[in-house]
Amino acid sequence: MNTRSHYDVAIIGAGMSGLAAGIRLAHFGKKVCIFERHNAAGGLNGFYSFGGRKFDVGLHAMTNFVRPGVKGTPLTKLLRQLRIDRDEFALCEQKQSRIAFGPHGETSLRFTNDFAVLEGEVAQRFPAQIDGFRRLVALVKTYDDVSLDAPPESARAVVRQHIADPLLEDMLFCPVMYYGSATEHDMEFGQFVIMFKALFLEGFARPFEGVRVVIRVLLEKYRAAGGERRMKCGVQRIVTRDGRAAALVLDSGEEITAGHVISSIGAPETDWLVHLGAGASDDETVPHEGVGRLSFVETISVLRRQPAELGWGSDTIVFFNDSPRFSYEKAAAPVDMRSGVICFPNNFEFGAGRTLPEGVFRVTCLANYDEWAHLDDTDYRAGKACWFADMQRSARRFLPAVDDATLAAEIVTTDMFTPRTITKFTGHFGGAIYGAPAKRRQGRTRIENLYLCGTDQGFLGIVGAMLSGISMANYHILQKG
Repeated sequence: MNTRSHYDVAIIGAGMSGLAAGIRLAHFGKKVCIFERHNAAGGLNGFYSFGGRKFDVGLHAMTNFVRPGVKGTPLTKLLRQLRIDRDEFALCEQKQSRIAFGPHGETSLRFTNDFAVLEGEVAQRFPAQIDGFRRLVALVKTYDDVSLDAPPESARAVVRQHIADPLLEDMLFCPVMYYGSATEHDMEFGQFVIMFKALFLEGFARPFEGVRVVIRVLLEKYRAAGGERRMKCGVQRIVTRDGRAAALVLDSGEEITAGHVISSIGAPETDWLVHLGAGASDDETVPHEGVGRLSFVETISVLRRQPAELGWGSDTIVFFNDSPRFSYEKAAAPVDMRSGVICFPNNFEFGAGRTLPEGVFRVTCLANYDEWAHLDDTDYRAGKACWFADMQRSARRFLPAVDDATLAAEIVTTDMFTPRTITKFTGHFGGAIYGAPAKRRQGRTRIENLYLCGTDQGFLGIVGAMLSGISMANYHILQKG
């Protein structure tokens, strides 16, 4: 494809939000190019090949699922705006998920894509709280979570106006925090509403082939609309003049100009490119101000049999916590195993006679970037091996018992990523999976024609990321002509 030196819009990063912004702009005739440092699209929600297998990076499940015919939801909005037929994503619903609290998950709440299941579980296990829970749900349903001007307020404070039992409070916060909070201990109420709707009022689904189906559809739509992308072509600096982004300096040294620039790589990371473009030294220490503190470690085990054949039932995702209170914070050690997420990609409703060829058992826990970032290669490999085994043992407390020898015999291969992996392949400072704590809802930066989309704009999850790209393209460029 021919490349230009000037575009109407240049987009930094080929993640979900960058691709969605590019599709939307290209549909309206904008000359747009996406610049991506790596050789694969998807960003935080991509996939990779290892040992002849394809592994999803961030996808446990797509949130915001609704069945055909339901209108006015995030999923239906993005399908309409990107001109995608919902069958192209081929989404399959979850079977069921659980929130399991206690040393071995003694208190649990089951939920599915039918919200009545969770409501019934709360009524049964927390009968004194059900009226307050219903009032909270009514508030969530009416809250304008897409407002770009909503004043921030504490989600914990709002929830406590309705829920008096600390255990139920923590059990509701555990999934929404693990699936989208960049702040420790608490979150902004608008963010809580977005995630509560996405997980509980809507639900989980995934394509049979995983996230690569979504990426493939987005790339096809972008290409068909006339968008251009340059892979293995990162942006090294953003040069500004008179308060505007005047040029992008690529890793190759080439300079590109654009009328508008949309960055999907994060707010601190974008600010850093502007700082470098103002003449800072490339070896200057990256600042920590504004950088998120929350990162994760994830283990992946590929099994010879389906998880259900090992007695692990039909759980799709299990959110677990073994402590009296749920602590969502930067780990003090390399890994915090008090809480986490278990995912079985096999346990979706793929249809009669259709199963994934191998079982997959994934465990995610909070981690400490600093503890992983500075290890030499020998210590890094040793640390991964040690924590891999410990994480799997910890998570198995919340599943029906399978003895060590039986599980070991079933494991075909394993892999693991750490905060160091996250920074290497996404560029996120500090391995901050959900970006900076302070979100910029309007997507504005101090540079007049430079905007943010994606995680640090404030819409979360795969569907949220795509909506972020769409909304920023609409708000800053298309609506202003």
